[in-house]
Amino acid sequence: MIQTTIPTKHGSINLPAFFPDATKAVVKSLDSIDLINAGVEGLVVNIFHMLNHGAINITRQMGGIHRFMNWKNPIITDSGGFQVMSLIRQNPKMGTIRENKVVFYPQGSKDQKIILTPEKVVQTQLRLGSDIVMCLDDCTKPEEPEQEQIESIERTANWAARCKKEFVKLTKNWESKPLLLAIVQGGQSKRLRQKCARDLLNIGFDGYGFGGWPILPNGKLDNEIIKFTSELLPEDKIKYAMGVGKPENIRDCVNAGWQLFDCVIPTRDARHKRLYVFDDIPTKELLKKPDFYHYLYIQDSISKYSEKPIDPNCSCHTCQNYSRAYLNHLFKINEVTAWRLATIHNLRFYSQLMETLRQ
Repeated sequence: MIQTTIPTKHGSINLPAFFPDATKAVVKSLDSIDLINAGVEGLVVNIFHMLNHGAINITRQMGGIHRFMNWKNPIITDSGGFQVMSLIRQNPKMGTIRENKVVFYPQGSKDQKIILTPEKVVQTQLRLGSDIVMCLDDCTKPEEPEQEQIESIERTANWAARCKKEFVKLTKNWESKPLLLAIVQGGQSKRLRQKCARDLLNIGFDGYGFGGWPILPNGKLDNEIIKFTSELLPEDKIKYAMGVGKPENIRDCVNAGWQLFDCVIPTRDARHKRLYVFDDIPTKELLKKPDFYHYLYIQDSISKYSEKPIDPNCSCHTCQNYSRAYLNHLFKINEVTAWRLATIHNLRFYSQLMETLRQ
């Protein structure tokens, strides 16, 4: 049976759901009240970045990630596997990938290093008090040669098995356990995706993520590999399309069976003055259209003297209280309040998107 909710210690997640990235335990410019009012159901925190900023111990001393952030809803903690691709595979000076661990050099030299093993990422995520724990994976770029992809899925399955073993050991006496998810790698190869999924299913997890980069060189979502990978996974387990963030891509992934999403796109776009506006009141019929929304570039001259809100159909704090002209002014004078108001709107757009998709 297809899941419609995910029960966690910090409340149920209604599916499909989009979680903004609170990478370093914060969504830039917003507090927990802003997030709740925007309809955000949960957040993603990245343990690589928390380790890099020395934030793990203080978070634990403060009673865990939820208390530290004053966030009472679910939190996913990412393992740092994506940084294997975005840092090390992009620049070998940033670290090395070994069979039993990943060694990062965050400053580009060996003077400082962060070591991630499957056991350490599970220990760290449990210390933080995560609701959904992600296994360490070896994330590749789509253009990596086949041998690299083969080695990646072998490491990913091996590391997932070690994560599961450590997770079971550490939580065996817990009354309420977090969920443990593994990540399917394999690049654009259906054969390798199939093998990786099969190996992970044999180990057994609470859910599975789509790992890697699902965007083609032309900027379009690789719908074929997304749908193929979804069909490899059981319907009664969580399906998490990691890093998928454009509204039309989320819609297409939901149609392909994926349920959980995260991305920096809406918050980063807000800080770069790009806001999202539905073409009409959001309905199922509207979302069937190829183009169901458009961008508002708030510093365009058309916004400078506009008394309109960003979106007259939006219920967010920004649209209910401020004009485009005012937001245009705030960005013009480099006022940080512009970030807050723009980010609140974009996240409310995304929560409206998910509410409509749930219908």
